[in-house]
Amino acid sequence: MFEHIMTRIGDATGTWLYAIAAGLAFAEAAFLLGVVLPGETALLVAGVFCERGVLDLRIMIPVAIIAAIAGDSVGYEFGRKFGPALRRSRAGLRVGEPRWATVDAFLHKHGGKAVFLGRMTALLRALMPSMAGMSGMHYWTFLFWNALGGILWATGCVLLGYAFSSALGTIGSTLTWAPLAILAVAGIVYLVLHRRRRKREQAEGHSLAGLTSSESSDAE
Repeated sequence: MFEHIMTRIGDATGTWLYAIAAGLAFAEAAFLLGVVLPGETALLVAGVFCERGVLDLRIMIPVAIIAAIAGDSVGYEFGRKFGPALRRSRAGLRVGEPRWATVDAFLHKHGGKAVFLGRMTALLRALMPSMAGMSGMHYWTFLFWNALGGILWATGCVLLGYAFSSALGTIGSTLTWAPLAILAVAGIVYLVLHRRRRKREQAEGHSLAGLTSSESSDAE
């Protein structure tokens, strides 16, 4: 069922899947989309399609990396130029001040490393670039940690989706043959137990026959 659905989706969208996955990964931090829809979801699905042969893994990984790094860079610039206004905007109010405060404290605690560490958490990944821009962090410092985190995160998400799809195929193949194997084992066990019972019954029959013969001799 799963394979059929994935095939139908792949046939319907084709190479547009590259653009869809890259767009969602880009928009996660650029437009704060990650607050609602984490970008790794798109990349995990892209990895599944790579394993299914719809997408090329050698193309998808670089595309995902570029989209992730570029999206964070846009988020940084937006935060640098419109930081206070962003927090007061409709999108900023939806994020909520407690979330902004959490990211702000994390950034001040870890500095440039916060950009890399934040990449591994959905909420921090969506807000960290804008907060880094607001804080006045030097762009090249931001870019270094952003690129490092983007390479690791994007590659890992796509490969994880690929591995999941491959494991799912193995499980599906196993489940296809498992009932037959179980029936075969059950049949063998039944035959063994049946033969042992027959032998036991035969042995008991011989013993009973011997006992009856002995009693008959004693009576004579």
